[in-house]
Amino acid sequence: MKPTISIIIPCYNQANYLNETAESALNANYPELEIIIINDGSTDNTEEIAEELTEKYKNVYLLNQPNSGVTIARNAGIEFSNGKYILPLDADDLIYPAYIPDAIEILEKRPEVKVVYCKAVKFDEESERNWKLKPFSLKSLAKDNMIFVSGIFRKSDCLAVGGFDDQMTMGRADWEFWINLLKNGGEVVQLPYVGFKYRLTKSGSMRKKTGSNELKRKRIAFLNAKHKDFFEKHLNGPLRFQRTWSRPYNTLMKFLGKS
Repeated sequence: MKPTISIIIPCYNQANYLNETAESALNANYPELEIIIINDGSTDNTEEIAEELTEKYKNVYLLNQPNSGVTIARNAGIEFSNGKYILPLDADDLIYPAYIPDAIEILEKRPEVKVVYCKAVKFDEESERNWKLKPFSLKSLAKDNMIFVSGIFRKSDCLAVGGFDDQMTMGRADWEFWINLLKNGGEVVQLPYVGFKYRLTKSGSMRKKTGSNELKRKRIAFLNAKHKDFFEKHLNGPLRFQRTWSRPYNTLMKFLGKS
C-alpha cells in the first residue's frame, strides 16, 4: 500500500477555477490521495462547487471557516489531513499527472530529502511561459524564494516546525516556511520537467499584491527577527531591503566595525 498524499486547497472567491484545479489533482497518476478544500469565508459559490466535488468524489473533503487568510486556511487543511505527504495547491493553479508519484518515489527512497518540487510555467487565458526558477541553495534561499508553494513534503516535518507561520501576514509565507523547514538540514530535489502551472489572473498574482515597499520592509523585519542565525550564517548579517546586496553590505559593515 502506497502512502497517502493530502492536497490542501485553500479557496477564497475562486469558485470559477476550483473545479479545474481539483480535477488536475484527481488526475494524478497516484490513487492514494485525498483533497481537502478549505473555503476561507468566500462570498461567491465556492462552497456550492466544493460540496458538489465532495459528493462526486469520496476522497474530496470540505472545511468551511470564516475569512482568516490563506495561511490559516492552509494550516487548517494540513491539521485535518490524513496523508503522510502534503501538497499545498492554490485554488487557481494546476499540476500534471506525473508530479505526485515521482515526488513520492524520491521521498520514500531518500529520507534525507525534505522537499521535492519541479519545473513550472506561468499561464493565463491566452498563453503560458516558462517560470525561470533559480537553482536551490540555502545561500540563495536567504535572499529570495525559488520553491513555489506547491512543493511536496512530509506532514511530520511540517508539523515539527509549526506549519506555515500565520504571523507572516505581509505575504510570501511560503518563503518563510521553506526557510523554517530547511535551515537546519534536509535536501531538496527539483524534478527535471514541468509539473506545475501557476495561474496569472487579471486581479494580479499574490507576488504583485505583496510587492509594495512597506510590505517588503515589514516582511524583511519579520524574517530577520525569526531567523537571525540563518541570515547571519548565509548573509553574514541581516537580510537587507536590497536583498542581493545583503552579504557584501554586511561584510563591509563588519569590516568597518559598524555591524
